[in-house]
Amino acid sequence: MARIYLDNNATTRTDPRVVEAMLPYFTEHYGNAASLTHVFGQEAEEAVEHAREQVASLIGVHPRDLVFTSGATESNNLALKGVAAMYRPKGDHFITVATEHKAVLDPIRRLGREGFQVTILPVDAHGRVTVEQVAQALTPRTILVSVMAANNEIGTLQPIRAIGRLCKERGVLFHTDAAQAAGKVPLDVEDMGIDLLSLSAHKMYGPKGVGALYVRRRDPRVRLEPQMEGGGQERGLRSGTANVPAIVGFGAACELCGQEMSTEAARLTKLRERLRRGIQEQLRDVTLNGHPVERLPGNLNLSFAFIKGEALLMALRDVAVSSGSACTTASLEPSYVLTALGLDDELAHGSIRFGLGRFNTEEEMDAVIEEVVRVVHYLRALNPLHAMAPLQ
Repeated sequence: MARIYLDNNATTRTDPRVVEAMLPYFTEHYGNAASLTHVFGQEAEEAVEHAREQVASLIGVHPRDLVFTSGATESNNLALKGVAAMYRPKGDHFITVATEHKAVLDPIRRLGREGFQVTILPVDAHGRVTVEQVAQALTPRTILVSVMAANNEIGTLQPIRAIGRLCKERGVLFHTDAAQAAGKVPLDVEDMGIDLLSLSAHKMYGPKGVGALYVRRRDPRVRLEPQMEGGGQERGLRSGTANVPAIVGFGAACELCGQEMSTEAARLTKLRERLRRGIQEQLRDVTLNGHPVERLPGNLNLSFAFIKGEALLMALRDVAVSSGSACTTASLEPSYVLTALGLDDELAHGSIRFGLGRFNTEEEMDAVIEEVVRVVHYLRALNPLHAMAPLQ
């Protein structure tokens, strides 16, 4: 069996068209984008600004509202810590959700240790939070609500538009980690009432190590305390020499996603459902995690009763899948996202995330179905509890 990559929620293959756009900026147009006294720097600066326009177009913002970073983790940290430092005289309360990525939960918990008030909202069995929950949690001291657009493990889409509009009505800043959603589902910051939005290129067929933070400049103007200082680049919010080749690749990746998003989403949804049906029709005691409809096109998270996800991962040697977030797979604890949905430890430990992407095919789905069914039958045959389980 040829190797099949189904871990596109962890990272994506860089699109060859993106690589082609990047290559000249390693060896031909290699100037520092801040060195504007000569043509080498001017070429680099022009490339960065063109990429800024490409990224901005994907999410419907003005290019000047974007700050380039090393990725969504840095963007999340800049948004959360930057707001905390700048707005502390106004308030000290943050609201987020239990299933957020660690790149949001860990900075917010640090703020909690530093004296800020933190509310972490629970989710329903599909991993969704409601706008009513957010409304009930708001206080006169709330300065920011952070809710991710799409979950990295279970693919659930949150009601971002409703939450954003609520925050606008209450005069509270709204941040969303859109690393998983951008380029896969439509995002429009004005329509959704978003004030801060985090992006990462390597989740959308761009290079690793580059991302961006959208920072609203008007209605309201969002002010942040920089977390990295030195040269004053990126409006003074993120100093450091611009990674020109990566930024160029990020821009190219965003442009491609904008052009192909609708057809790609339809194709991936069809592939995802082919994979889900093929597995669930041949295996019993397999449940879908996350919302059945409001989910990313390419995300499929399944729990297999009577086996450990780690054993299934090891047995699927030629299929790249994961048992949770790629950032926390070293942990032996069950996924905190799945336990937040109400899954018991056994089912949470028996869960696998299939991340479908641009380069996957129907033939690959059929091969994965066959291999998963074979391996699950084998592993369950080794578990006496499976033999005693009643038929459903």
